[in-house]
Amino acid sequence: MPITKPELDKMKIMKNQSKTSDELKDTVKKKYAQISEQSRDENTSSCCGTGRGCDTVDYSVFADDYSAIEGYQEDADLGLGCGLPTQFAHITKGDTVVDLGSGAGNDCFVARQETGDTGRVIGLDMTEKMIHKAKANAAKIGFKNAEFMLGDIENMPLEDNIADVVVSNCVLNLVPDKKLAFTETYRIIRPGGHFSISDVVIRGELPATLKEDAEMYAGCVAGAIDMEDYLAIIAETGFTNITIQKQKEIKLPDKILEKYMSEDEIADFTDSQTGIFSITVYGEKPE
Repeated sequence: MPITKPELDKMKIMKNQSKTSDELKDTVKKKYAQISEQSRDENTSSCCGTGRGCDTVDYSVFADDYSAIEGYQEDADLGLGCGLPTQFAHITKGDTVVDLGSGAGNDCFVARQETGDTGRVIGLDMTEKMIHKAKANAAKIGFKNAEFMLGDIENMPLEDNIADVVVSNCVLNLVPDKKLAFTETYRIIRPGGHFSISDVVIRGELPATLKEDAEMYAGCVAGAIDMEDYLAIIAETGFTNITIQKQKEIKLPDKILEKYMSEDEIADFTDSQTGIFSITVYGEKPE
């Protein structure tokens, strides 16, 4: 039976979406591979953590301070987060915790402090250099129950119902298919388990030029979606008791916005109701 034109058009759209998704993931992988080789100070004092000058986004406007939290390891902190999800994650002794987009291991080591020797912490990241860095950090600390594996959040190499708690810090905004990411998150959490995720969301409509810039996507902003849409995806996935645990507005400096807008457009954007926010959101998988 021949393929109809509507079916052919749909196939072309799906192919283009897949190509765009793969291109964005490749951008993120390359950028975070570069970031993995730099210190926290280098990352937070430059834009997009690449040391090329402020032509994209400055991570220092996102990052929260971990230094006073028990379990914090300075070598594992690259300054790439936008919250403190482990602080709100209600981790208890013996829990199995999965960190999505674990980077150099910062949130994993904080979680390991909470879950103790009887628990298990699994860090998942799609950048090989980040995995190597996290494993090296774990070896220096001597943790035997913190492990790191290479994998895609949209297709996690983890079994069903493995996690008591899932955490993630400023990572799901980088994932092209957020519905699939939360579906996979739901799959790996055991019934009665929960997540605490820090992420970047928006209110209103971002300028088209900013949304279309792949570099800004890797810098957490262009990949962000509307807050209500974000929460709706979580609910549609099946999670309950969805709660925003923390929220803060993120102000992008004019030196960043100038790449995307004229002076008048920046003034209009600043005066509008559009905002960029870091939120830490909690949700439970029903028993």
